[in-house]
Amino acid sequence: MNFTGIIIQALGGLGLFLFGMKLMSEGLQKVAGDRLRAFLEAVSNRRVVGCLVGALVTAVVQSSSVTTVTLVGFVNAGLMNLTQALGVILGANVGTTITAQLIAFKISDLALPAIFIGVAFKFFAKRRKWQYVGEIILGFGLLFYGMELMKNGFKPLRSHPEFIAFFTKFDAGSIGGILLCVLTGTVLTVLVQSSSATVGITMALASQGLLNLPGSVALILGDNIGTTITAELASIGGTLVARQTARAHTLFNVMGVLYIVVLFKPFLWLVEWVTGGIMGIGPAQQLVGSEQPNISRYIANAHTMFNVINATVFLACLPILVRVATKLTWGKPEEAQMMDLGRPMHLDYKFVDNPTVALTQAREETVRMGRLAQVMYRDVTEVMFNRKLEHLARWKQSEEALDNLQKAITDFLVQVSQGTITDAESREINSMLRMVNNIERVGDATENLAELTEEMVENKLELAERGMEDYRTMRNKVGRFLEMVVTAAAERNRDIMEVAQTMEDEIDFMREQMRDDYLTRLRSGVCTVDPGLVFVDMLTNFEKVGDYCYNVAQAVAGLR
Repeated sequence: MNFTGIIIQALGGLGLFLFGMKLMSEGLQKVAGDRLRAFLEAVSNRRVVGCLVGALVTAVVQSSSVTTVTLVGFVNAGLMNLTQALGVILGANVGTTITAQLIAFKISDLALPAIFIGVAFKFFAKRRKWQYVGEIILGFGLLFYGMELMKNGFKPLRSHPEFIAFFTKFDAGSIGGILLCVLTGTVLTVLVQSSSATVGITMALASQGLLNLPGSVALILGDNIGTTITAELASIGGTLVARQTARAHTLFNVMGVLYIVVLFKPFLWLVEWVTGGIMGIGPAQQLVGSEQPNISRYIANAHTMFNVINATVFLACLPILVRVATKLTWGKPEEAQMMDLGRPMHLDYKFVDNPTVALTQAREETVRMGRLAQVMYRDVTEVMFNRKLEHLARWKQSEEALDNLQKAITDFLVQVSQGTITDAESREINSMLRMVNNIERVGDATENLAELTEEMVENKLELAERGMEDYRTMRNKVGRFLEMVVTAAAERNRDIMEVAQTMEDEIDFMREQMRDDYLTRLRSGVCTVDPGLVFVDMLTNFEKVGDYCYNVAQAVAGLR
């Protein structure tokens, strides 16, 4: 085979490998659905638990980049603090090594049958869940078929003098050689955006005798630095704590590689002892035919052992890592961002192709919008008691902010819906759109209350004592309803319809009863016409707020 043929076959194999990895990862995420998101969101402050969760989730989705980017998105949305996220990311580094362990198995004979079965499921299965299973199987087959193509593509290089001379430079027999291999692994991983692909390329070269074990292990160390670029890119434009999360991820991978480089020979001895001694695998560079089949297992074990050691070391000193990452990340705290009420704080368009993160961010922004509506409602309705018109000055700013947030969240969700999403994600998008629209209507009704209150205060109109009691009762009842539905949205409490129905009925009944009572007092001369007419309009708008809260409750419960 000529040089062009070698390059084409190797690159074609790499392309199939990457496509298979992506397909398998996406299929696994779709099958897992919301359970993965709920699993990550439920992470506690216990660092060991977080690490185990990260390892498990990454082993399931077969991509540490997916887990890490998801976590950066969660931190950006305020769902996690820095310490929680870092514990999970340490586990994700361990979980991603499962891919290398799978590649090291000699199951390439199953690649073509897996591709056939995967295509059959993906294109002919009627249920969407089985189509996703087909994606997983098809991705699995393409991954191993691509790996086999890469190995076969590299075979002719074994007898090519120029290439043999080139690969002898990747001999980690000295610090200079180790650093060259680490740098190469880093650059290669940045280029292909996949640490698993770098591992696959390294295994393919090593199996053909083009790389020895020390050089292969040093290349694998470099891929742990290169993989941090994904999180760094995801954090650009995010909150300060999101950037700190990405910076800490880079920090512990770089520091981990540095101390392993210093202890390279003992680490290499440990890899050989575990793989050859405990696991009973033959010598790494033992030839079977013209290949070195055992070396892949040594490389996979080196990858796993590095990340297990690194996770253990940094779990023990996680608070120190958090402080260092905080000091190394420049930027102003988010209080300045808080001042711009109408500016979305949690939405990041880099995540629209990742529904797990995007929908979490949209929900957090929706809850924030609901909290803003609560503040607006409380401030406006309080003026009837303190008669201070200056307290009404903020309602216009709040109403504009609600309008801006409605548009921003809606545009964001529409973009997410145009990607590849599951039925459950589609329903969640529809529910959130309903929530956002009704929260904005709460703002409209509160605006009407503000204008009516301003009319009362400016014209020095006073309600009778009974009218003020009714106003206070209605105001508090509707305020509690608004608080309940916003809290339910934040907590994803779907069991609220019974209470919501009761409160909606009570508010409707109170409106009718209070209006009738006013008419009775008007006829008896207890109250006057002008303030009473304004009061009736207020009751109408309170009842509208109750209706909108009921609509939000339906969306939270998943009914609409």
